[in-house]
Amino acid sequence: MSELRLYVTVTERQAEDILDRLSFTFGEEDYAIGTTEVDEKADRWEASVYMLFDDEDEVRPRFEETIAEAYPDLPIEREVLPEIDWIAKSLEGLKPVRAGRFLVHGSHDRDKVRMGDLAIEIDAGQAFGTGHHGTTAGCLEMIESVVRAHPPRNALDLGTGSGVLAIAVAKLKKIPVLATDIDPVAVRVAADNAKLNGIVGGMALETAPGFHSSAFRKHGPFDLIIANILARPLIKMAPQLATHLSPGGDVILSGILAAQRWKVIAAYNGAGLAHVRTIWRNGWVTIHLRHGG
Repeated sequence: MSELRLYVTVTERQAEDILDRLSFTFGEEDYAIGTTEVDEKADRWEASVYMLFDDEDEVRPRFEETIAEAYPDLPIEREVLPEIDWIAKSLEGLKPVRAGRFLVHGSHDRDKVRMGDLAIEIDAGQAFGTGHHGTTAGCLEMIESVVRAHPPRNALDLGTGSGVLAIAVAKLKKIPVLATDIDPVAVRVAADNAKLNGIVGGMALETAPGFHSSAFRKHGPFDLIIANILARPLIKMAPQLATHLSPGGDVILSGILAAQRWKVIAAYNGAGLAHVRTIWRNGWVTIHLRHGG
């Protein structure tokens, strides 16, 4: 089914404000929102909501009302997105992304790697996670902080997508890493990316539709669990995730809009994890929690 987006063209500051407003409007629903830099020198950004074609009648009035509350004269634009490979196409040519010591770059930007960088080469493809989204960048920054302060003996990247976060852990510390995804295509992409980035051992990749998979029992419990998914499934899986965490272990969660953070934290508090720190990036948050053991 075709997808489309509604968007407005604004400055970076306005885009951040609009993203916060949209997070309150659509925060509990399955419509994706985000901001994209169009022209750095001209300070032109687009703030968008993405949906299936059939959802436009439901989404458009709410999007227009949210924008009009703060920017009444801002024109709403509409784009129908191709059904195949539009994500890859939209990411082509994106600049390298720095997050702490990590530099995530495409094959065309290998010359941008500097001495001391932890470089991860990821080209736009079939699996989510190139470092350009605020959730992935926030996770990379948090991973560096957590792994250096509280070195884990093993790690789990749940919902690995492109494999970028599992690769980041493996580059920081030579420990066993399990990377799982419900999508077998993502697992194949992650395996190719791991090989491309010189990860030849210590990383297991599994297609796992849920915690009932034997992969988690085989490789766990885990000192570090990273899950960059969405707030609703993260909340639902909190008790199960906690059972696969080692006493005193760390959890990094993302895919969470700022307005959803308290519900996520409350769910994991209830599962015995304490909130340590939150990173904010473009209306999204990355949350660090620790097991009390």
